[in-house]
Amino acid sequence: MGATKKDRRINAVLSVLLTILCIAWMYPVFMILMNSLKTERAITTSHAFELPNAETFVGLKNYIYGIQEMDFLSSFWYSLVITVSSVALILLCCSMCAWYITRVQNTLSKGMYYLCVFSMIVPFQMVMFTLAKTADTLKLNNPYNICIIYLGFGAGLAVFMFTGFVKSMPIAIEEAAMIDGCNPIQIFFKVVCPILKPTMISTAILETMWVWNDYLLPTLVLDIKTYRTIPMAIQYFRGSYGKVEMAPMMACIMITVLPVIVLYLICQKYIIDGVVAGQGVNLTLLQERGLANDHQRHRAGVRLCGRDRLTSLK
Repeated sequence: MGATKKDRRINAVLSVLLTILCIAWMYPVFMILMNSLKTERAITTSHAFELPNAETFVGLKNYIYGIQEMDFLSSFWYSLVITVSSVALILLCCSMCAWYITRVQNTLSKGMYYLCVFSMIVPFQMVMFTLAKTADTLKLNNPYNICIIYLGFGAGLAVFMFTGFVKSMPIAIEEAAMIDGCNPIQIFFKVVCPILKPTMISTAILETMWVWNDYLLPTLVLDIKTYRTIPMAIQYFRGSYGKVEMAPMMACIMITVLPVIVLYLICQKYIIDGVVAGQGVNLTLLQERGLANDHQRHRAGVRLCGRDRLTSLK
């Protein structure tokens, strides 16, 4: 009984501390939202933390002005193209790379793994100047090809996460599919990918937040007079002689944050699954798919790869 009371006290203290941390974390976002609804003159050093009142409240005027001023639709399109293409390429290439590294135990696979891990340590500033020249030479300086560059910078984290998940996957189901006639491509897309779904979504969320909010890499590589992502366009509210249009800038910041928040809310269930995926959760995933024992895993291989052969025998 005493232990139960102690646990309750610890849980209560932890709940209070985490609540305070959450409020402190959300407070800057709340203040940006409040200031985006105020007039430009109301956003000063002494009044920035005040809530809007009848005199300072302007509704959605800052949002409308910001969208019109920064050519929001074209900036949104470029950001969307870069984010979707980059994340899709990272997920496809890095998941296949992690599967190869885990299943093929040789010097090449180990070298690839350590190279990917090392890439997370190297600071971006070491390669930024040579990157600009290389991107111009290889014609990667547009929104439709820059995903190749993002693949190089995002591969380290993605391969690291996928490798940890694949290591805990039972190899029996892949062997059953191979015995039944699957080639490696079929095994990957029909057997491995469905099990990798939680980790793929978790990795996609992290990579999306990075690519969507990235300012330095597009500014360094793209032609800023022709292509502007949303973070690049927001910077154009900083005028000459230090003048900054704070109200429309904050409104555009809220617009930029909104898609990531919506994506997180939609995928939060899979994010939790992805976090615990490397700790033996694969048995649960296999049970949900009816693949908990060796016999069921073999039957799964028959269903996935031997369907045409069984049909021809009938």
